Amino acid sequence: MIGDSKERPHQRLEVWRDAMELAALVYAYSAGFPAEERYGLTAQMRRAAVSVPSNIAEGAARRYAPELVRFLLIARGSLSELDTQLALAPRVGLAAPDQDLLQLLDRTFARLNALIRSIDDTAAVREEPGSYESPMTNHESLAQSHA
Repeated sequence: MIGDSKERPHQRLEVWRDAMELAALVYAYSAGFPAEERYGLTAQMRRAAVSVPSNIAEGAARRYAPELVRFLLIARGSLSELDTQLALAPRVGLAAPDQDLLQLLDRTFARLNALIRSIDDTAAVREEPGSYESPMTNHESLAQSHA
């Protein structure tokens, strides 16, 4: 698939390939959870895991760097959610920690952060600072809208 001219933009991203593998590993890891967890932690973990490559792909399909960064940040949020769920599973006795899964999670985080930084740095050169993000926090923005 690498180098194939029919590849979609997201398929050329190493972080997307890692995220796809991570999602597959999460499915395998959570397959051993008890049936009563089907709609609990199992579903939450799988949703978060699928969200990572999905948002990377959606961002890569966008035309502008700020849009890509926005979707990459959403993917990073889902990755953080998955990190928390993977830490919780052993604590509640559902499964032992899986070192291969945790290593891939760490690598995916690192690649995603590097990609965000590289695009953000490039976009900052081409655009005015703050052209795609409000300088105010949501709290400040909400306070001003009610004033």
